[in-house]
Amino acid sequence: MTLHLTKRAIDLGIVVTDVERSLHFYRDVLGFDFVAETPMGGGATMQRLMCGDSMIKLVKLATNPPDGVPGGYSQATGLRYFTINCANVAEMAAVCERAGATIAVPPTELRPGVTICMVEDPDGNWVEFVHYADAG
Repeated sequence: MTLHLTKRAIDLGIVVTDVERSLHFYRDVLGFDFVAETPMGGGATMQRLMCGDSMIKLVKLATNPPDGVPGGYSQATGLRYFTINCANVAEMAAVCERAGATIAVPPTELRPGVTICMVEDPDGNWVEFVHYADAG
């Protein structure tokens, strides 16, 4: 048995503490397309945004749960960051920095033709921007 995809992208749910700050970061700073707000019951809501074909779901619970371990991939196990492929890594780092986001890893050429940058969203989750020179 193998997985039979019905969509060529994944949806990612992020539990947030301040939905307005998170919407500002993902919608206004990064430019994700807002789709809708969906009530989830129990006072929780979900803000759905699109990044290409992937959906980012910002979930605000009625009561904030305890924080996880902040930081990138070397701080704990589990999902630590997600990656967005783009052609303008340095520009996105500058946009995020002007908006007050913490730059966890400044634009860096990891190896010839591969440039990355990692920024923190309002809840300390890491978002990686990567450009592969051979991808255009």
